[in-house]
Amino acid sequence: MNVCIIPARAGSKGIEGKNIKPIAGQPLIAHSILFALNSQLFEDIFVLTDDQRIAEIAKTYGADIPYLRSSENATDTASTESVINEFVDWCTKERKDYKSITLLQPTSPLRKEKTLRDILSSMKDHDSALTVVETHAFFWSESALGNPKATYDIFNRPRRQDIKQSDVKFKETGSIYSFKLQGYKKHKNRLFGKIALVKSDEVESYEIDTETDFTVLEALMREENDQ
Repeated sequence: MNVCIIPARAGSKGIEGKNIKPIAGQPLIAHSILFALNSQLFEDIFVLTDDQRIAEIAKTYGADIPYLRSSENATDTASTESVINEFVDWCTKERKDYKSITLLQPTSPLRKEKTLRDILSSMKDHDSALTVVETHAFFWSESALGNPKATYDIFNRPRRQDIKQSDVKFKETGSIYSFKLQGYKKHKNRLFGKIALVKSDEVESYEIDTETDFTVLEALMREENDQ
């Protein structure tokens, strides 16, 4: 028994009404709902929101609304874990005995079914899993003394083809997470125990935070649909 949850609050510091703003012909949140529905991999698909308008749109596209999120779990400072905690408490109250929970972030509307199948398959022998994308970026950090420091040897800058597999870095996409319900109750964190890194294509790692992101993602989504 697997359940999909999609958190979507009304407020957004960057873009007003972001979760229901149209992109590629549909509200942003609709893309995650339809992705989950079309996969036919979940017993239930819930949108966790504090907003009645989002709730009505979500129901129109086939998701269920178990409850409206509490005000404390719908602020700018509320963590995703606090939203999951509220959902897990609801599951306990309603005696919903799901084996695992899969979290889809609505701000990552471009996903591939293979990635979802890979992450759910990894849960057979892992406690939690997340999507990542390989990165060959060179990172720097600033110190309190104002002297920047590289995370690599600047005198021996490695070429991409020379990087050993053990030195390859992966960036968390924030798109898909999956975790076992009983383990979450113990750890109160979406990642715990034996964790699986599920590699996704770079195009799946784009997130929407700004108006420019909407333009870029819409172009990418149309391009993917044309293939």
